[in-house]
Amino acid sequence: MKTIIPTVKGTRDFYPEEMAYRSWLYKTIREVAESFGYQEWDAPFLERIDLYAAKSGEELVRKQAFVFEDRGGDSIALRPELTPSLARLVAQRQGELAFPLRWWSWGPFWRYEQPQKGRSREFFQWNIDVIGPNSPETDAELLAIAASFFQKVGLGSGEVKLLVNSRKMMNQELANLGVSDDQRRLVFQLIDRLDKMRPEEWERYALEQGLSAEHLSGLKQILSDPEIWRKSEDLVRAFAVMDGLGLRDYIQFDPRIIRGLDYYTGIVFEAKDVAGGRSILGGGRYENLVSAVGGDPLPASGFAMGDMMIAVVLEKYGKLPKFQLAPAQVLVTSFDAERLLGAYVLAGELRQAGLKVMVYPEFAKLQKQLKYADRSGARFVLIAGPDEEAAGIVTVKDLATRTQETCPRAGLADLLKKKLADA
Repeated sequence: MKTIIPTVKGTRDFYPEEMAYRSWLYKTIREVAESFGYQEWDAPFLERIDLYAAKSGEELVRKQAFVFEDRGGDSIALRPELTPSLARLVAQRQGELAFPLRWWSWGPFWRYEQPQKGRSREFFQWNIDVIGPNSPETDAELLAIAASFFQKVGLGSGEVKLLVNSRKMMNQELANLGVSDDQRRLVFQLIDRLDKMRPEEWERYALEQGLSAEHLSGLKQILSDPEIWRKSEDLVRAFAVMDGLGLRDYIQFDPRIIRGLDYYTGIVFEAKDVAGGRSILGGGRYENLVSAVGGDPLPASGFAMGDMMIAVVLEKYGKLPKFQLAPAQVLVTSFDAERLLGAYVLAGELRQAGLKVMVYPEFAKLQKQLKYADRSGARFVLIAGPDEEAAGIVTVKDLATRTQETCPRAGLADLLKKKLADA
């Protein structure tokens, strides 16, 4: 047997059924984003590695990015994320753009990590950002977009939750404990690891990393206080917006949400599967990124959602749509070689009337053509042999009802449209 060359580890083939999901997800994302007034944009799939080096954290650059040297000697990366590219685009035309910017994008990304359920090395991702305003209401708008997306795909607040925190508030609480600026990054890393380690291991690790017992005790008090969010004016205002929009059930304060990337500065959030704990999307406020790539300082907020984990969650809750994979509703058969051209002409007439139509592209036994129509999902099979041609009619086989009738050619498009509308 011949050996079939396999795909690259962590990449996926998209057969029509997988492509149908990807197209549906993109269409749904577009509808939600545009309903809030956001514009679509994109950036190159290849970027210089130095775009990420100072902006996305050492782990992303050194361990997760696919990096290669081009023929000119430059270090190039397949984009592992989009926010640094967004910052560059804004910086390049900062004086020409009308702020606030409301932008969204959808496209492929690459990260060198261990493939597992809901995660691969190549994935598609929704990115959505607001640039310009510096208000918690802006962050609330993004929370509302995420909640509206969940509503649109049928996921309720009992199935997914947007867990929200504030880095600014956490910084202030740590300062009140006497934790130095140098130690705060360590503390954020500790908080980010909280759900990945057993409690005793986490405490031991914190002390080994240099956190004092007093500071550890204070940190544990912060993390166990479900009402501490009321100290944050930003969170109070953001939650009020969600109340006003009727989406408050989708959000919940969680002091353990801190986000791993270094550039987040304010409200941060993650959406998780309530029952399984899977992270579906994440984001927050970042205020230093545009200046880091050479522009003037601009506040911004955004989130990203991959295509794979949301599919896992939708399937788990039975919310994944049943996709119609038929390439066309109608198949025009080739009665014989002499009438093949006529079959293409008939198909063209029906397409002009707005129907999706394919032609069996060579003469074959009718049974073979009917079998193909059935397997491909076509609803109707049209037969126009010598007798039909002489009488100016077409035989219509309805594969859904297993019935057959004849129809004048002039009224064929209307008949097919009516049957499809009544289905």
